[in-house]
Amino acid sequence: MTMQAPEKQVVVVAAYNEAANLERLVPALLGLPGAPTVVIVDDNSPDGTPALLERFAATEPRLVPLVRPAKEGYGTAVLAGFRRALELGADAVATLDADFSHDPADVPRLFAALTDADVAVGSRYIGGIRIINWHISRLFLSLFANRYVKTILGLRLEDATSGFRAYRRAALEVLEEETIRSQGYSFLVEVLYRLHRRGLRLTEVPIIYSERREGQSKMSRKVILEAMVRPWLLRLGGLRVGRRAAPPR
Repeated sequence: MTMQAPEKQVVVVAAYNEAANLERLVPALLGLPGAPTVVIVDDNSPDGTPALLERFAATEPRLVPLVRPAKEGYGTAVLAGFRRALELGADAVATLDADFSHDPADVPRLFAALTDADVAVGSRYIGGIRIINWHISRLFLSLFANRYVKTILGLRLEDATSGFRAYRRAALEVLEEETIRSQGYSFLVEVLYRLHRRGLRLTEVPIIYSERREGQSKMSRKVILEAMVRPWLLRLGGLRVGRRAAPPR
């Protein structure tokens, strides 16, 4: 079933110590077709990001800073951005990394895919591998991680760990009813699994992923451990999932 294209578009970016990238990313996002509103969630980065966002917001009403007092993790940052986007009246919300590993020019393609799905995932692996500047060991780790969660959770996606996505409002309203436990990047898998269990439609859009240009990776041993354990907790019923019917469309 083809659905109406979303009108009010919001882009959410969870950032920490990404001032050098945000200097270029914010104008790129604000210049996209559809004139999206841009919500930047920052956990009071010490690199000057809050001041940078304040400067942008002073001249651009479509830039909405959401600065939290302390670092609380990737998952909670994205959820905070979702809530702000819903308050702003978003019909659809896209998420991407702040470091240009995701091409902002692909955002309209993800929004367009929502005419036939509730969630569109920017996929590095559907139809082949499209990754630039990764060491072979990191590629194998990513491929293994996706096979791992696909096998455990039964997700019919090639790239369930991609953070480059677009969601219809209905999908975010479903997430508001759920209790998301993940704090790190396992958040990405948990969100898809909960939406899948609720009967929402997921699709993939091929994208090219390029290694970050500035800053440092936020991956840590704690994040990796959570990513290994969380799929089993979801699969074995350690978390309450999928007990409500999918929302009407």
